[in-house]
Amino acid sequence: MTGGAAAGGGRRPRSAGRVVLYAALVAASTLYLLPFYVLVVTSMKSFADVSLAQMWAPPSGLHFGSFVQAWRGDAEHGLRGLDGNFLNSVKLTVPATLLSAILGSMNGYILAKWRFRGADVVFPAILFGMFIPYQSILIPLIQFLETIHLYGQLWGLITVHVIYGLPITSLIFRNFFAGIPGELIEAARIDGAGVLKIFWSVMLPLAKPAFVVVGIFQFTNIWNDFLFGITILPTPTAQPVTVALNNLSGSFSVDWNVVMAGAVLVALPTALIYILLGRFFIRGMLAGSVKG
Repeated sequence: MTGGAAAGGGRRPRSAGRVVLYAALVAASTLYLLPFYVLVVTSMKSFADVSLAQMWAPPSGLHFGSFVQAWRGDAEHGLRGLDGNFLNSVKLTVPATLLSAILGSMNGYILAKWRFRGADVVFPAILFGMFIPYQSILIPLIQFLETIHLYGQLWGLITVHVIYGLPITSLIFRNFFAGIPGELIEAARIDGAGVLKIFWSVMLPLAKPAFVVVGIFQFTNIWNDFLFGITILPTPTAQPVTVALNNLSGSFSVDWNVVMAGAVLVALPTALIYILLGRFFIRGMLAGSVKG
């Protein structure tokens, strides 16, 4: 009886600690989700219901007109919708993500598994690109794009995102490939496989978790970019959806329900990516962090 009481008494502190932990997590999650609640609730309200005093109040009904207006625009008030620019972002983000992932996987493979003269200099030089602020290179970047006739072109913006994504994608793939046993490389070399054959037949099939991590990371960064989109693509009809979302705000008044509805529409692709691939993202990050 005494032992049972002691055992039961030992469980209570642990249970109490778990309750406190869960309560803290719920409180933190609630605090984190409050802006999302305001975003969704405001987007479902009519223009007459939107006010600072009623910010936390639920909508009086389900009003989807703000979503339609944000998507299609309002010709009467000269408001351009997000539909065309949304397609621009898809055309930008998908190829830029794929190209940066492919090039990053090649860099990571070479840097992790093949030693060459100057490798200790090349890798830090590539990583240095992560610490260069966008704003510091805008003028020479635009001058260079004008020289190669890509300024104002979608492929010019794709090229910029691919190059700017190489440091982080190379780092992720290098860390992942470094954890793959070297015996696999040696076995493939004994069988007569060269550098490209080993990469294609041995490394790529094993790199699916790394591709998921890089894909989510690059897709999110490129989709949410604003600075490069507004400077490299000055034509409104060619700009990505983040720039068009900024233009939903009028010069003299702002229809906050329309702006919030547009923000929900713009955030949906990245939210869906995380919902569908979030568990693979965690696995990929853990796989890239373990060596040996």
